[in-house]
Amino acid sequence: MGASSGQTGGHSGGHGDGRAAGGRYEQFQAFRTRLNERILNQGKPEGQGGAATIVTKRFFALDDQTYRDTSGEGGLDKKTKELLGLAASMVLRCDDCIAYHVDQCVQAGCTDRQIWETFDVALIVGGSIVIPHLRRACEFLDECRTRGS
Repeated sequence: MGASSGQTGGHSGGHGDGRAAGGRYEQFQAFRTRLNERILNQGKPEGQGGAATIVTKRFFALDDQTYRDTSGEGGLDKKTKELLGLAASMVLRCDDCIAYHVDQCVQAGCTDRQIWETFDVALIVGGSIVIPHLRRACEFLDECRTRGS
């Protein structure tokens, strides 16, 4: 979910309680940017920094294309696609993916109500095992609203 090379994300701990040192949002953005560049060999010759095969590069490109707004062609708008990605990420219990899609939802202009209704869908589909991920998503949404997006 959200592997797009043009976007940033990922998370690392730092406080022992799931929050990263320096703010999870900033850690998330820096980690994702650094590793996407490393994975995709951006600006580096083969054998000097990256290992991405054509399959990896195509997957990243496909992911990017999947979330683009196609409403002008009769398809879904970016907000709807990001909300769908968020629900799927919560059900799959992928914290990095959840954080990525929360950030993308905020950037796409989703309201808190839209995001919380998406959390509701994920809870119904995924069950109570989603609750710990909901907590982290809620905290990350607060950071997105105040710091990043």
